Amino acid sequence: MAFENKNRNTVISSKPAFSEEQAIQMTESLYGLKVSNIKPLPSYDDQNFHIQTQNKDSDTCCEYVLKITNGEDSKDEKLLEAQTRVLLFLSNKGVPVQKPILTKNGQSFSLETVDNGSTIQKHIVRLLTYLSGTPLAKILPSPETLFDIGKMAANIDIMLAEEFQHPCKKHFERKEFIWNLSNTPLLRNYVSAVKEENLLKIIEDVITQYETFVVPSLQSFRKGIIHGDLNDHNILVENISLPGDTQAQHRVSGVLDFNDMSCGYYIFELAISIMYVMIESNDPIHAGGYVLAGFESVIPLNTEEKNALFYLVNCRFIQSLVMARYSVLLCPENKEYIMITAKTGWKHLQTLYNMGKHAIENIWFGTAKSYIESKAA
Repeated sequence: MAFENKNRNTVISSKPAFSEEQAIQMTESLYGLKVSNIKPLPSYDDQNFHIQTQNKDSDTCCEYVLKITNGEDSKDEKLLEAQTRVLLFLSNKGVPVQKPILTKNGQSFSLETVDNGSTIQKHIVRLLTYLSGTPLAKILPSPETLFDIGKMAANIDIMLAEEFQHPCKKHFERKEFIWNLSNTPLLRNYVSAVKEENLLKIIEDVITQYETFVVPSLQSFRKGIIHGDLNDHNILVENISLPGDTQAQHRVSGVLDFNDMSCGYYIFELAISIMYVMIESNDPIHAGGYVLAGFESVIPLNTEEKNALFYLVNCRFIQSLVMARYSVLLCPENKEYIMITAKTGWKHLQTLYNMGKHAIENIWFGTAKSYIESKAA
């Protein structure tokens, strides 16, 4: 769901609409593969296909994801190249991410022109390896799985900060990127999509709290390039349960969708991760504490970061919920996918808002402390 604030309407209107036949033709002509099966995959503002190809030398098949970027984001080739470089770097470091496949011409992507009759659009086309696994949204994660998610998020951020060296890093400075928590106040441009007075009050209070209590502390936060969208559909898990386990055990087996990467702060990554694990959890408040424990096992928070966590989780809730309402107005045919978070998101936001900062922090930090102590015992 990568888009810049100033181009939001254009992003939605430039969402690709390729047919399966066109996707097959592109895959075969650009990558020299023989497609045996194709299936559309959901996407916020791009278009994705699950591709299966037949191996020429055996009866085995290979699986890929064909990613077709919307016309507006396709104008920023350098940003897409930067994302590709990160995927290659993390893959080489052993992080379970999709690996880019080069075209027959040795390029990491291809810019394809499409004549839609009234307009001509250019779309960046990439082929990535397919990662098997179960989306986090499909399971009830255990405390161990939630700890693993927090730890994985912090490890990715540390790797990118300390080891990823490439000139393309500068392209992650996306100053008007609406999904960067630094741009929470820009949501005021979109709140007209929300009609309920009680929700509008919560939204304005959250924005004001960000401006009052978070902005003055930004200089104390540790900076880095962050994934920025570790939601429950972008994290894959695999079952590692043993005989006799009373609860199914899973571990992270894949991380998807690096389109929302930007320069931000470690605490942003943690807040985003906590917000999304709350969505499907049967114990949403305590779930955040286990993610916090995992994150702090790699990146311990400083005082200012701890104090901002509650506000930032609320900020991510309103980002997701407000932009979903706004996006549905522009793209109603994609309502089911766009509104996934909204199914329980408003309820969780209201719970956080009503319980208040002190009570929620006590649960999060108390849960994290108890979990670490139990593992050390």
